[in-house]
Amino acid sequence: MKLYHHPLSGHAHRARLFLSLLGVPHEAIEVDLKAGAHKRPEFLALNPFGQVPVLDDEGTVVLDSNAILVYVARKLGRADWLPEDAQGEAAVQRWLSVAAGELAYGPAAARLVTVFGAKFNPEEVIGRAHTLLSRLEAHLAGRDWLVGERPTIADIALYSYLARAPEGNVDLSGYAKVNAFLRRIEALPGFLPFVQTPAGLTAAA
Repeated sequence: MKLYHHPLSGHAHRARLFLSLLGVPHEAIEVDLKAGAHKRPEFLALNPFGQVPVLDDEGTVVLDSNAILVYVARKLGRADWLPEDAQGEAAVQRWLSVAAGELAYGPAAARLVTVFGAKFNPEEVIGRAHTLLSRLEAHLAGRDWLVGERPTIADIALYSYLARAPEGNVDLSGYAKVNAFLRRIEALPGFLPFVQTPAGLTAAA
């Protein structure tokens, strides 16, 4: 397997994290986004959307970080990470939708402002982030993981941008259960840290 990624991309990190947790041998190929490598013809031939990550599994090309999580779990028969029963899989898919929606337009967007200079309204995206964090805090009351009794790809899909939310000026200090959830993921065998940047609240720490 080859995984095209960028070290500052939370989407790419979730794919790298899952491969690391499963101990899947792969070649990590860094795409120089600053130099515009993701817009060059050779990369666009892999992903016409010009985005990382991209997984190339001996010619089977999988686009989108959440799709990569699903693909790897299914290909390796890891029902522990992606349940095969209808209810369990639906519960995981619900959180993958949150990762692509509320997470992307909240904590991830807030970080894009400070780390990449994106033109989002900071107050708006930080507000969305705290709405999501409040809902997560309530959901995690009395449970360790988002779905069931053990970690799934749902947890991996949310980790990276939640862990680096302070880089987007999103204060995590008021969310004890969310912080404990992040620490549980970081304690998993094979955990791969997401690079930290001196942005937002991280710069002031």
